[in-house]
Amino acid sequence: MSIAITGATGQLGRLVIGDLLAAGVPANQITAVARDGGKAADLAARGIRVRVADYDRPETFAGAFRSEDRMLLISATDLGRRARQHAAVIDAAAATGVAQLAYVGVFGGPEADFLLADEHRETEQLILATGLPYTFLRNNWYTDAPALTGDLAGIMARGAIVNSVHADSRIATAPRIDYAAAAAAVLTSDGHLDTAYELSGDSAWTFGEFAEEVSRQSGTEVAHTYIPPQEQKAILTGSGLPDALAEILVDVDDAINRGRLAGTPGDLSRLIGRPTTPMADTVAAALADLAS
Repeated sequence: MSIAITGATGQLGRLVIGDLLAAGVPANQITAVARDGGKAADLAARGIRVRVADYDRPETFAGAFRSEDRMLLISATDLGRRARQHAAVIDAAAATGVAQLAYVGVFGGPEADFLLADEHRETEQLILATGLPYTFLRNNWYTDAPALTGDLAGIMARGAIVNSVHADSRIATAPRIDYAAAAAAVLTSDGHLDTAYELSGDSAWTFGEFAEEVSRQSGTEVAHTYIPPQEQKAILTGSGLPDALAEILVDVDDAINRGRLAGTPGDLSRLIGRPTTPMADTVAAALADLAS
């Protein structure tokens, strides 16, 4: 078995590689595809095959994959350009005829009707058009995302989580470690071809509950404050975010209000063979990191 991973030096990619090694996959059977070879130097030192390739230069993917590869395409981060960038990887995978093309997309798949999902839906269609055996990993939000425990220090300093999510709206998140474990599972075991998984936490929570948990564990009073969408967008653009990105983020809040990210189908816990990590545990881990 050989496994190839794009975006290998990112936060999710590194976690997946760690899980693969822990599962007994030999380092020399893993290909880490990265834009910056310097950032992958530590992976190469562990015996992992490093391939430098740039999403914006399709020719750099020539020969990057092998026909026996189980391949994981971790979505790019350049909003508005991702579908085109993903196409370069997909074309290279199709030219080689990889054994499996797993893609990290977004919760809801073709039913996800918010702006951030557009490029993910397009990418899934590009993959389906190749006829390659596929696995779609449709991830919900990350509990350790920058707007959540990834910004815990800022949240506590402000004493508030401010967004346009209603008080009773819920979201079923999980941390990156859970999503990485799921990706490693579908790459190292059989029975996942031509399958889509809707991945989310086992339980959905409100931002008020998140604020209460942060307050309880940190001893710092934090509250959730709802503001209208246009006010939220004005704050985001005022902080320097481009208008288009601010619109996408406000639209995500609207998707949460419409229940699009509250589903708990259980696919994630079934894939990783354990319950998903509770939000409270991720808060505790973030606070421990801040204290270290």
